[in-house]
Amino acid sequence: MVPAFLLASLLGCDLSSAPNPKDSTDRLYEVPAGTSARGLGPDLQKEGLVAASWRWEWFLRMETSGEQEGGTCLKAGQHRVNAAMTAPQLLTALCGVPVPKDEPFTVVEGWRIREIDAALVAKGWAQPGEFTKAVTTDLTSYKAEFPLPADTLEGFLYPETYKVEPDAFKKPDGLHAFVQRLLDMFGQRFGDEAEKAEKAGTLPRPFHDLVVMASMIEREEPSPENRPIIAGILWKRIDAGWNLGVDATSRYTLADWNDREAFLGKLRDPNDPWNTRLKAGLPPTPIGNPGDVALKAAQNPQASEFWYYLHDSSHTLHGGRTVAEHEANRRRYDVH
Repeated sequence: MVPAFLLASLLGCDLSSAPNPKDSTDRLYEVPAGTSARGLGPDLQKEGLVAASWRWEWFLRMETSGEQEGGTCLKAGQHRVNAAMTAPQLLTALCGVPVPKDEPFTVVEGWRIREIDAALVAKGWAQPGEFTKAVTTDLTSYKAEFPLPADTLEGFLYPETYKVEPDAFKKPDGLHAFVQRLLDMFGQRFGDEAEKAEKAGTLPRPFHDLVVMASMIEREEPSPENRPIIAGILWKRIDAGWNLGVDATSRYTLADWNDREAFLGKLRDPNDPWNTRLKAGLPPTPIGNPGDVALKAAQNPQASEFWYYLHDSSHTLHGGRTVAEHEANRRRYDVH
């Protein structure tokens, strides 16, 4: 009996033709590690990527040469393919660089280092405390066009959704490379231009002070359009030598941001360097990682007649010009 592939050859059948020339919709096809190109035949037929496994095998035997001979160039991983590919095109795709298995990872605006750490742990990409250590020790190993702090990268880890390849975290420098990406994004969105402006003498405030202020604005004002107003009030307090009185700063070191009992204890602690009710000036570090709107607000504050502010139960901002006006707002909107 004449083998099917030999009979087809004798009859002039095109063994390398596409199984479905009209179906050019791309899909991802996984090549398992250790699999040979010939061994893929039955699965490629099942997936509709070759008309028959024997045609694929015959193509590999008779119509490949050089680096592709016999399909020895096959690479494990995901590849973008479709049923309109001819056998040579399919083999080229399967021998190409695999498609990265990226997953989205979002650093939320205002998140502290500890929240990023916890999110990476939840993904299974890092052990508890690994990220924290990476951004609080040996900071000279990171590169930036703007000045990096010596003790913590809090405030400089730009909030954004990043495409992340989970396997990258298994590499010895995987976590370091991820941190560098966050710093690079901070530089692109704010840091590089702000540093140039500071060197030129055109930055309205010291670089580090702007980042600290932006981190407070991020936590203090949920409405983007009101953030320049909050920036104006807080800078006015700084310039007048007032204590800032920003309660969010006293929450910064809490394990749980919303732990009210621990928060009240912090408000009464005169030794807490982040207690801006009792200590003058800015807190020693940012209290989270601010996004673009908060950073711009810190740079471009809006002047107003207000020295005080509060939010009602619907998070609406109410400003006060005097202590008496502020206390009246407290009573009116039942804010304690």
